Amino acid sequence: MHTGAHAGTREGMHIYDYSTDAVLIERFKEGDEFAFDLLVRRYEQKVYQLAYRLTNNPDDAADITAEAFLRMYNSLKRFRGEAQLSTWLYRVVSNVFFDFRKREARHQHLPLEVPDEDEELVELPVPDESVDILGHALQAEQSRVLMEAIQKLPEYQRVMVILFHIEERPYEEIAQIMNLPLGTVKSRLNRARNALRQLLEPYRELFEAESCPTTEEPQEADDALRASQERVERAD
Repeated sequence: MHTGAHAGTREGMHIYDYSTDAVLIERFKEGDEFAFDLLVRRYEQKVYQLAYRLTNNPDDAADITAEAFLRMYNSLKRFRGEAQLSTWLYRVVSNVFFDFRKREARHQHLPLEVPDEDEELVELPVPDESVDILGHALQAEQSRVLMEAIQKLPEYQRVMVILFHIEERPYEEIAQIMNLPLGTVKSRLNRARNALRQLLEPYRELFEAESCPTTEEPQEADDALRASQERVERAD
């Protein structure tokens, strides 16, 4: 069994370097199933982690992970390399999640919350005196409350928040993952943050416990939230 970044296999007089995604994809397109197995091993933890953060349920996350890799297997030979494989795979996972929620909604006779394309994307007002909850470092209980609040967001907002604040994907990559214009991604993420602030408002005292009011700019608040996710990851 080959392991390591430069594992290869001999075919005739050739030794193939399996260290890059591009090589693995080309080998798989040529019929090398071992190359696909290596891709799965390379990304299975990231895929499961994203699925779990989207669902907050280990069984659902496992189902989404399995379906995502099945779709990857069936579609990878048509992959043209216009985006990084990780970006393309995040898109697959997001689509599987949306499909999963649609099936769940039909089963429960509930509407799936999707963004209205014709709706003007505006920032919801936040009172000036409101503490910027997202800007504070989170302790264990704060992390739990935050993740529960994220689960209450509409599906598209949930994906946006997790991709940007927890997975730390840049705006441009999220635009590729979601197949949306960059401006739309920024607007929807802004609305998602405001929705999250409103969900966290009942827990104002919890988030004020070790902090004082802040007047951080939005980007600084984003940076603070991303830094706080280290505590969330350690709690996972």
